[in-house]
Amino acid sequence: MKKIQLKILETSDMHGAIFPLHYGTNQPAAHGLARLSTAIKKIQEENDHLLLIDNGDFLQGTPLASFYFRSLRQDVHPMIKAMNDLPYDAAVLGNHEFNYGLAILNKAATDARFPFLSANILDKRTGKPYFGRPYIIKHFASGIKAAVLGVTTGYIPNWEKPDHIRGLAFDDAVAAVAEWVPYIKKTEKPDIMIVSYHGGFEMDLSSKRQIEAREKGENQAYRICTEIEGIDVLLTGHQHRIAAEFVNGVAVVQPGFSGAAIAQVTAEFHVSAGAIKLADLSVGVLEAKEFEADEALLQLVEKEERQTQQWLDEVIGTIEGSMKIEDPFRARLKEHPLIELINRVQMEASQTDISCTSLFYNEAGGLPSQVTMRDIVSNYIYPNSLAVIEITGAEMKEALERSASYFRLLPDQTVGVSPRFSYPKPQHYNYDMWEGIQYTINVHKAPGSRVEKIIYRGKPVQADGLYQVVMNNYRAGGGGDYSMFKGKTIIKEIQTDMAELLADYIRRHGVVKAETNQNWKVVY
Repeated sequence: MKKIQLKILETSDMHGAIFPLHYGTNQPAAHGLARLSTAIKKIQEENDHLLLIDNGDFLQGTPLASFYFRSLRQDVHPMIKAMNDLPYDAAVLGNHEFNYGLAILNKAATDARFPFLSANILDKRTGKPYFGRPYIIKHFASGIKAAVLGVTTGYIPNWEKPDHIRGLAFDDAVAAVAEWVPYIKKTEKPDIMIVSYHGGFEMDLSSKRQIEAREKGENQAYRICTEIEGIDVLLTGHQHRIAAEFVNGVAVVQPGFSGAAIAQVTAEFHVSAGAIKLADLSVGVLEAKEFEADEALLQLVEKEERQTQQWLDEVIGTIEGSMKIEDPFRARLKEHPLIELINRVQMEASQTDISCTSLFYNEAGGLPSQVTMRDIVSNYIYPNSLAVIEITGAEMKEALERSASYFRLLPDQTVGVSPRFSYPKPQHYNYDMWEGIQYTINVHKAPGSRVEKIIYRGKPVQADGLYQVVMNNYRAGGGGDYSMFKGKTIIKEIQTDMAELLADYIRRHGVVKAETNQNWKVVY
């Protein structure tokens, strides 16, 4: 009997991170595909049996990716260049792959020398997988046959601009896996069945406590493990978590985000007289900080990086006063000049006098006195455009209550962040701050009844009154569980990315004052 090991390597939620760099400061970082490439190439040298899979959200996220979409769209995307070089065996589509529309995504698929997999993203005209291949079969010289099925969270229509997904149908991921796994096992007879799912867990794996409503369907990995037979390995992502364990006998991994780690599943097979048996599975995670960057990979995209750095260093204007963020939580607890500026830019661009926005992530440092594009894209990290929708006063109250549930009262009567916004995936970007109205959030009250005194133009907001509000396209589509916005008619759309609108505003004014009008407050 012969023992053979197959190494399955997974990256996920890379978000355009190739260089081991914090773009906001240009300081070294313990992440990025270049660091992981060193690990990958070492494992490739040591193993004849290897699968390299990306689990989605690889095209969007860093300034390098942003500059590509801004200025280099006719070229090959830097991530595709790097992934072709390694090379990857396949990539599953993530939700952020759709942020720039199908034309860009189709070009990436054409440029990639590996297939894009997603069995549940269908062409409405044909009912077949839009990108052609729901799964791959990889044959090894030993006779071992590995199947990899790709599926994507079906929740994308709740986030993405309709124009970006026109002509596509997003089937339920559990239903797709339940359909395809038996088919693959019967038709292909693989020796190992791998599912790569761009989605995470709706359950806490240690306590088995439900952390997401079943009907939401954004994350369904637990159901996939427990309801569908025949899966040996489940590669997960989307939640930006680290996981390496077994669920209902299925080997499960998730490697975090931005290339901070790579997940590894080792499958041991016993081969005897032509018979192949999967004998054992083990799981683990390798951290990028343990590896130096692969200089050969960095050289592949050096030109794009150099152009990106030149763009980032362009000085746009000056801030009078302080717009720095010392504590991201304090910037959400009390109105901050950066949030005031973003809302002000949204209102001017849309000619609307009510606006809402969020502080997107906890690494945002605010704006220094001399503002460059680096500062803009480090604080406004998503490729959002703007939409104006009309809502009722009752819906405004409901949206404000959703934001107010971000806070919780701690035992010492101070205020903190609700676990629902921090676990299993940090969702600070789902706490909105509004401009053009006055309101108070009272954290002493129960969630759902915390918002007091909503005033518009000196008068209380009427439940049945109609109000036009500008917000980013993600929120206008109901993203972040703002279901009261979903399906609203878009009165006006501003297609320019918010990062560009912010840069143009500062450039036009030259000097921007750091100020707030204190139109809202949180009491506790």
